[in-house]
Amino acid sequence: MKISTARFESKTFTLGNHLTQEQKDYFKKNGVIQFKKFISPETAELFITEFSKIEQRWLAEEVEKVNGIPLKFGEDSAGNKMIQRMCFTNKYSSILAEFLKDPRFSLLIELLAPYEGRIGEEEKDGLVFNHYINHPNSKFTQMGWHTDSPRDLFLGQRILPMLNVGIHLDNCPSSNGGLRVLPGTQNQGVLKLLFGKKQFIDHRPDTREIAFEIERGDLTVHDGRLWHRVEVSPNFGEKSRRRVMYVPIITGKYKPKSENSRTPFYHRFAKVITK
Repeated sequence: MKISTARFESKTFTLGNHLTQEQKDYFKKNGVIQFKKFISPETAELFITEFSKIEQRWLAEEVEKVNGIPLKFGEDSAGNKMIQRMCFTNKYSSILAEFLKDPRFSLLIELLAPYEGRIGEEEKDGLVFNHYINHPNSKFTQMGWHTDSPRDLFLGQRILPMLNVGIHLDNCPSSNGGLRVLPGTQNQGVLKLLFGKKQFIDHRPDTREIAFEIERGDLTVHDGRLWHRVEVSPNFGEKSRRRVMYVPIITGKYKPKSENSRTPFYHRFAKVITK
């Protein structure tokens, strides 16, 4: 990780068959943790192939929403339509569905203690695939500062802890943009959690933020109450490409989604999320 504050101790870990006390303490303090080589480069390529199959199918079938969640479309450098954010992909690939049964995901639930958690295979947006690329036709190059807590309020429920678990399918040094977080802000009060920054609109760097030195196959976990953003790549075209899988680990009442689910109200503001 690249750090911008002396109080933050930069470390990476390996996820074995249990979480160590050091890993739990590190996450509790910072609200974020990085595990190296969670999957192999070969497995990452397999997943990219699966996402490509789903994308081509959905484009051919002119799918616009999945379980009420809108897809995010853009164009590649040749002007061809592409899907830059896909949701519930685990429901359209046996390989991806099986991957979510990896017992190491269940270990991460301990990071929510004392809350009981579960892997959100059928809730929130399921297994999400984000495809960031920087070129004139792209609709998904960055994401402004935000916490995931306002979504709970929009859905008429109290703010509950959750984890965003990211599996990175490309090498992404901090110099190529990518995830930025403000460590420790998961412990902020409700007012700062909601109004500490202009949600999704503010893209400005923060002197307290930290970035990550990510290699293909790494896994990052961050608390949904943590202020985080995605920095645009300074590169263009293929050099800027960043593909990331995200699955939520959530708490609270079980609320699965289906093809009959309504589109959440907050998606009306989707145009301000990216530029």
